[in-house]
Amino acid sequence: MLDAIQSKAVPDTSGLFVLLATLWGASFVAIEIGLHHFPPLLFAALRYDVAGVLVLAYAVWSVDRWRPRGRTEWLQTGVTALFVFAAYHALLYLGEQHVSGAVAAVVISLSPILTAGFGSALDVDDPLQPLGAVGFLVGIAGVFVVVQPEPGTALSSSFVGVLLVFCAGTSFALGSVLTRPLDTGLPVQTKQAWAMLVGAAMLHVGSAVRGESVLAIEWTGTAVASLAYLALASGVVAFLLYFELLERLGPTELNLVGYLEPVVATVVAWVVLGSVVDGTTLLGFVVIFAGFALIKRDLLHRLSVGRLARLRR
Repeated sequence: MLDAIQSKAVPDTSGLFVLLATLWGASFVAIEIGLHHFPPLLFAALRYDVAGVLVLAYAVWSVDRWRPRGRTEWLQTGVTALFVFAAYHALLYLGEQHVSGAVAAVVISLSPILTAGFGSALDVDDPLQPLGAVGFLVGIAGVFVVVQPEPGTALSSSFVGVLLVFCAGTSFALGSVLTRPLDTGLPVQTKQAWAMLVGAAMLHVGSAVRGESVLAIEWTGTAVASLAYLALASGVVAFLLYFELLERLGPTELNLVGYLEPVVATVVAWVVLGSVVDGTTLLGFVVIFAGFALIKRDLLHRLSVGRLARLRR
């Protein structure tokens, strides 16, 4: 009886996985909405000012090492701050000035494929096998399907937007790979909190260089709601879920959340904004996922076999 009560008290892993994908998927639409009221880099910086302070408070409460120590730990934190928070969000927010949040989510779903490619090139992961290399090229082809390039359209607004978002995903993937050799056992809560705060500082510098001003912010109810959602729901709450799922699933399986986010972003964009993603964009997402499936076919096979085994019990 006690075991049954405890099992009901512990949230189901699948449910938390879907909730995390929902919070992060909806964030692409929240960014799209907020960009009507905030300068892009300042918007991203304010988001992680708030989220970083709150996650740091959680780290102080939950772990015994609430700040990095030594050159290697600070280097790991700095690389995460630069590539995963500052560059990724700067490029994503600038890109979403030209493309919808749903399209951005589809392009960002290429990140796990780019991560595998960087990991292989930098000898952090196993080398890509021939079929994996094909999967990498298929994933890149999926982005071209989304862009729908035509002669004379290379400088179109949508092309620039997709290119910026693609560079954002590239930065995220590269940062994820570069930090692996620097792993020192620093608690993930501590690393993420300080990376958020340092990344926010970098974004503030970039915002100042671009000439963005706090006076340009339109403090409407919608603006406050979008910032609050991104900082609290998609920032603090989602990262707390991330920490929990990281312990339950591990980083490899957790990366699959990126393929549920575009689905959520598409649904939220339709419900909130009335936007509908065209068939070509959906086809591009399918092609990108096919590329990932070719690279991570062994992982997907293990997950499907494990899921079937649990269902048969």
